[in-house]
Amino acid sequence: MKNEVLFSEVQRFKQWWLWLVLFGINGMFLYGVIQQIILGTKFGDNPMSNTGLLIFFAFSLALSALFVYLRLETVLSPDGIFVRFYPVILKYRFFSWSNVRKAYIRQYKPILEYGGWGLRYSFRGKGRAFNVSGNIGLQLEFINGEKLLIGTQNPEKLRNVLEDLKMYKV
Repeated sequence: MKNEVLFSEVQRFKQWWLWLVLFGINGMFLYGVIQQIILGTKFGDNPMSNTGLLIFFAFSLALSALFVYLRLETVLSPDGIFVRFYPVILKYRFFSWSNVRKAYIRQYKPILEYGGWGLRYSFRGKGRAFNVSGNIGLQLEFINGEKLLIGTQNPEKLRNVLEDLKMYKV
């Protein structure tokens, strides 16, 4: 990515309910490990093995760590858009302006249109979505008919950059 940066945004999962669920799951498994492995008291009516309990606890910690590091990075340059969902997508994906038929900011319904947040695909003809929170995004419609929605927390700044590039088309 050696182009001039006109717009840059980094978004993370900050939903309080997500962190509450992850904290609750980790807490439950930690309690189970303390009860069953350290204190020797079986955890639950039908307890799993110590190994199974440790594996599930490690998995829940790894899942939490993944959410700590997950971030959606969007960069606009005069040549196009770079986007990645780190650490799931390590390299930036580049979308050239020459392949974009329409680019505009729109409000969307994450759950109804894409089934939630993250790396999503709509089976209702809306295409793909990269989003982490909110309900406003940059909608790209490509010459080949494909669609991509990239969530944003800075819609006005993004719209201004698109207008300066003469790419904002509804």
